[in-house]
Amino acid sequence: MSTAEGVAPGHDVRGPSALGGGRRRFFELLWLMALTEFRKTYFGTVFGYLWSLAKPLMFFGVLLFVFTRIFRFGDQVPNYPVLLLFNIVVFTFFQESTVNAVTSVVGRESVVRKTQFPRLVIPLSVVVTGLMNLGLNLLAVFVFILAYGVDPTWTWLLLPLIVIPLTVFTTALALLLSALYVRFRDIGIIWGVVSTALFYATPVLYPIELVPEEFRSLILANPLAPIFEQARVWIIDPSAPGAVEAAGGVAGLIPAATIFVLSCVVGWYVFTREAPRVAEAL
Repeated sequence: MSTAEGVAPGHDVRGPSALGGGRRRFFELLWLMALTEFRKTYFGTVFGYLWSLAKPLMFFGVLLFVFTRIFRFGDQVPNYPVLLLFNIVVFTFFQESTVNAVTSVVGRESVVRKTQFPRLVIPLSVVVTGLMNLGLNLLAVFVFILAYGVDPTWTWLLLPLIVIPLTVFTTALALLLSALYVRFRDIGIIWGVVSTALFYATPVLYPIELVPEEFRSLILANPLAPIFEQARVWIIDPSAPGAVEAAGGVAGLIPAATIFVLSCVVGWYVFTREAPRVAEAL
């Protein structure tokens, strides 16, 4: 019995890959999907894009009242109100991007089934949309920081060194979660719980020096923790301990760096491995 020309017998025909379709087409689709999603999110609302800032601001207001009026926690931390606002806005980018990415591939089933559509565009566009919101929100946050009385310093120029590793880590998790969700729908529920736990396991509400010594190394094993600690020094309080100092030296950051790298490798591997099988799994 003859086989189709160019197809070896006993081998599966692979579907479109994560990057299929060419580099230029990939970036055009990425920008189009991200921009469309960004516009669609607040389409038809009265306040429009202001809601992207209003949500973290309302959350910030509640937490600020709790930690400065009830528990008096903020009295121990210089510039605590603007530190809290900055941290919430930055963490909101991570949390919303990863949560939205979980169902992104499944939600685009009609697009996924198209020939040579680059699957990577889908979760990546969610992260890019999150970056658009983050950019607008940070503009407003820096206005608050200046109004609060924090003097600008040259280290504000290092903000991209905070955003880039955060975006890389967010993207890695977005790829991993979106690929796993295609086969295991429990991932959505699990990540909802994990992302909430990470909010409290990251120095968002508190600086690392207020964490009891026996738990500090555990908190710093979270790859987000050094990012937030360094952001505090560069943006809010230059006198605060940096990530290396808080970890007791470079060696203290090895667990976080290891988890960061492993997340990137596993996220990329799982997504590129599952990309050709997505349509058939759906």
